[in-house]
Amino acid sequence: MAQLIHLYNQFFAYLHKYTNDVFKLCLRLYVADAFFRAGLTKLGNWDSELPFLSSGAQYLFENEYQVPLIPWELAAYLGTAAELILPIFLVLGLATRLVAAKLFVFNIIAVVAYPVIWQGGYYDHKLWGVMLLVIVIYGQGRVSLDNMLCKQCH
Repeated sequence: MAQLIHLYNQFFAYLHKYTNDVFKLCLRLYVADAFFRAGLTKLGNWDSELPFLSSGAQYLFENEYQVPLIPWELAAYLGTAAELILPIFLVLGLATRLVAAKLFVFNIIAVVAYPVIWQGGYYDHKLWGVMLLVIVIYGQGRVSLDNMLCKQCH
């Protein structure tokens, strides 16, 4: 029986060893894709009322989203910038834990600021939140710029 338990533990140790970094990369790519696509939907053109923000994004930030403490125009630009810039860092694995923590907070703000999410997209936000927490707690993995930079420091 001890031999069977040892084989069982050894199997999962090897599985972890050889899939851990791929798993972390997949988490980063999946979450980055979701946030980046959301940012792209908010982009407009130079001629819009607020340059570079789509009329739909302007409407949502002015009338639907309930972002506290800051004007909706600033929230629109900051939110769009966060959705477009932070995922790039996440894909590259650069400042990964910090970026994942920022996206985790951003995700919470999105859920709180847009109550309509609770009807349809709340499941996605919970999933992204858990995935981001995994990245914050367990790190970016070896397939990342953070890992390459840390190797050069030693």
